[in-house]
Amino acid sequence: MDLFDEKNIKPMLISEMTEPFNDPDWIYELKLDGIRCIAYLGEDTEIRNKRNLRLLPKVPELADIHQFVKDRCILDGELIILKNGVPDFFEIQRRALMSNRFKIQLASEQFPASFVAYDILYKKDRQLTDLPLLERKEILADTVIENPKLAISRYIPEKGIELFAAAKQQELEGVIAKKNNSKYYFDKRTKDWIKFKYLADKDFVVCGYIVKEKGVTSVVLGQYKGDELIYQGHVTFGVKYGDLKKLEPIPYSPFATVPPGHENAVWLKPELVCIVQYMPNDKGTLRQPVFKGFRDDKEPKDCQLDV
Repeated sequence: MDLFDEKNIKPMLISEMTEPFNDPDWIYELKLDGIRCIAYLGEDTEIRNKRNLRLLPKVPELADIHQFVKDRCILDGELIILKNGVPDFFEIQRRALMSNRFKIQLASEQFPASFVAYDILYKKDRQLTDLPLLERKEILADTVIENPKLAISRYIPEKGIELFAAAKQQELEGVIAKKNNSKYYFDKRTKDWIKFKYLADKDFVVCGYIVKEKGVTSVVLGQYKGDELIYQGHVTFGVKYGDLKKLEPIPYSPFATVPPGHENAVWLKPELVCIVQYMPNDKGTLRQPVFKGFRDDKEPKDCQLDV
C-alpha cells in the first residue's frame, strides 16, 4: 500500500546522549521540547504520534496546515507550544491528555500549537527515505510555506559544540546531531542521529504515589526488565497531588515485593508512563529529578531498564 494512504509510520529513533562534538560531516539542530509526530498533508491534515494515535482532535488549530505545502507530503517533526518564546513540554502534554472539546478549544486559543518539521519522508507519490539527509532538507525547504502554524527546523553545519553551548545558555533541552548523508530508517535507532542534552530524561511506569507531610507527594517509579516490573525510586519535585488522586488505586503492589519504606504507598495499575528529567551523573542515578508529566505516546512495556 502507498505510504501516504497507509498512515502507519513509526519515526526514526535518536540514539542515546553523548558529549557534544564538531564535525564537518554532521549537521546540528535544536532539540525541541514537544511531542514527536508524523504529519500527513494532502487534501486535509492528519497528525499522528509515535503510537500512531491521531492528535489533530487535540490541536484543532492545526487543521489547515495542509494548505501550507506545495505538494502532498509526509513530514517528520515536533508538535510544540511556545510559552515566553520557548517550547513548553508541560503545556503540549497537558493538551494531548485533554478530552473535553470545549477545554481543548479554549486552550488552543490561549496557547496555540505549531508543527516544526525537520524531515520530509514522501512528496507527491515518491518515498524519499533513501535520499541523503541534506537532499531531503532541500526538498523540505522547497515544499513548506512557513507560517506561525508550520515551520521548518533550522540547522547549522559542523558547529555542534557551539550550538550546544548556546542551547544550554538559553536553558533549552539540547541538540540533535545528524550525519549529512544519513538515510531515514523507520522505527530504528542508528549512530547517524544522536543527541546532546543539557538535562537528561527517562521514561518510567507510574506505579503508585506516597502522600507526605503538608501535602507533598512522591510518584513511585518503575521500569521493566523483560516482563518483570522493577522499582526505580521516586520523584517529588513537580508532582501535583490533584493529578494523582483522580486515578483509581489498586489494593496491591505492582512489584513482586513492596519496596522498603513504601508500605503506605497508594498503588496504581502500571498503565501510565511519565517523564522524569534529571542531571546526568556517573552513577546512573536520578540526581535532582523533576517530574515533567505523563505521556500517552509510549507503552509501559517500552520502559525497559538500561542494559
